[in-house]
This record gives sequence, C-alpha cells and structure tokens, in this order.
Amino acid sequence: MKYAVVGAGAMGLRYGLLLQENAGVEVDFVEPTKASLDAIHAQGDVVYRSVDHQDRTAIPVKAYSPEEYTGQPDVWIFFMKQMQLADTLTRLAPKFQPGQTALGAMNGMGHLEKFQQYFDDDHIIGGTAMIATILNDFGDVDFIGGTGSVYANMTEKPSEVMDQVQADFTKAELNPSYSENLLGTLLTKVAFNSVENSVHTMFQARVGETMAYPNYIEGVAKPMLDEAYAATKAAGIELLETEDEMLDKIVRLSTGAFAQHFPSMYQDFVKGRETEVDYINGYFTALADKHGVPAPTQKLVTNLVHLAEAMREFNPPKNKLAPAEQ
Repeated sequence: MKYAVVGAGAMGLRYGLLLQENAGVEVDFVEPTKASLDAIHAQGDVVYRSVDHQDRTAIPVKAYSPEEYTGQPDVWIFFMKQMQLADTLTRLAPKFQPGQTALGAMNGMGHLEKFQQYFDDDHIIGGTAMIATILNDFGDVDFIGGTGSVYANMTEKPSEVMDQVQADFTKAELNPSYSENLLGTLLTKVAFNSVENSVHTMFQARVGETMAYPNYIEGVAKPMLDEAYAATKAAGIELLETEDEMLDKIVRLSTGAFAQHFPSMYQDFVKGRETEVDYINGYFTALADKHGVPAPTQKLVTNLVHLAEAMREFNPPKNKLAPAEQ
C-alpha cells in the first residue's frame, strides 16, 4: 500500500519514516506548514532522525505542499493539530479519490466528524499512539522509547484495508493492535492525555518529574480521571482500560519509559503555539455537560492551561527541548 502522511511534525515524521524505512512501503509527506516544508527542502529534501537523542541521521523524503501534491495514496495518515485539520482538509479536498482511506491517530477529539465530510465511514480509521516523539525543529525529529498503537474502523467491523494497515504497521514496528470499539479506543488515550499533557504543560515538567509530589496520583490524576470516566459512562462509552488500570499506567510510564519525555502539548506551549487543551480536557467538560454529570476539575484545568498560554506574554517559558537541555 502507498501512504501519504499529512503533517511532517513529530508524529507524522515518526510514522512516515518507520513505514518508509522499516516496512519498505512508498510514503509521501504532505506538509501544510510552509516554514516546515521550506526547511525540509533547504536541507536537500532530507529530514534528520535521532533515536533517544543519539545517532542523528539524514533520511531522504518526498515532501509536498497540499496544493502541489499529485500522488495517489491508498491511505492518508493525518497527524495535524485538531485546530489546523479543517483548513488542511479543505486544501486537500481536490486530491481525494473514491476508495481512499483516511486514518487519524491524532491527539484529542474532533477529527472524525471532519473526515466524514470527505470520506465515507467504510474508509475512515481512528487510532491512538502511545509513542513519545520530540520535534527538535522543522525536519528534525527525535524518536523516544518504543511504540504501541491501537486502531478501529469507523464502522467497528473488520476490513481488508485494516488488515493491510495492520500488516504494514507491524513491519514498521509501530506495534499495532485492532479494536472494534472506536470511541472507547480514542477516549482511553484522551483520558490519559487529559492528565499527562495538561499538567506537565502548566508546570513545564517532564513526565517523570511530577511524581516528586507524593500526592500526584491521588490528589491530581485521580480526580481528573474520575470525571473523565463518569462522563464516558454517562455517554454509554466503555473505555479499553479501567480507571485503576489507567492510574497504574500513569505511574508505570512516569517512572519508566516516558520519565524524561515532554508531552506534545508542552512542545507547542514552549514554542508559543496554541495548545489542544480544548480538544482534550475541554472535550470531557463538554461531554459531561451534555450528559448532566459534573466535571469541575477538567473545566478548571482547561482554563488554567489557557491562563498559562496568556501568561507567556509576561513570563516567557524556557524551552527545555533545546539540545543543550536534553
């Protein structure tokens, strides 16, 4: 199968490079951000890949703007920020062909409804990626730790495309698994991110550093997850993990594989960009409101992240992603 990865940021580059290098399949990168595309071209149409901050290697890629792209991929893999997706889909709309599939393993919620404007439900795949990756700069990515991912068809039924995607992703060492619970799959990751991404962004902390507070799990993580699980239960959505399993995972990753990692929301925050908090914590606030259950902690955290964004004007954050700080 041929893939077009839309968005040459941290996760887009990781997926695309793993598919290209490990699975040996054809991959095109479609980059809507002009500064990023210009940087890749200026480097000689290569991107730089490191693994755990080491072995920085130049890898040739084919990268295009949405307007100049003329490829015919079987699967479009979208790794955009939620707030950028609608515009990117509009720019790409003339390129979409019947029978092509849209796959999104993006952070937060909101993308499925946007995909449905251009693709039928038989050709939409949702997924989640428990993968730590840092974009040092445009066209310069650092793979942190291992990979794990879960995918579900919009129809929640098996398909030949899903079988082929699973096979290619396995060869790419993305360690995929298959689910027939689409919303449960996606919201399990969103619940995790509602704790990890927002808290670490506000306090500009690595994932493992918050564990220095002895009451982090009971006093911070659990109240947020209580509300996320109550909202999904009220909506009739069953997550793939129990709340206790989620809390155990937070402890395990915070003291293990992800301890030195900064989540993607932090990476946006320190670079002066808008965060996706409205599509993560804000999603649970809206879901809870819709079904008549309280979510004051999720609502407060959403507002606190926006407050932290506003305070950058007066207290510019220190970018700990800089090479000297790694």
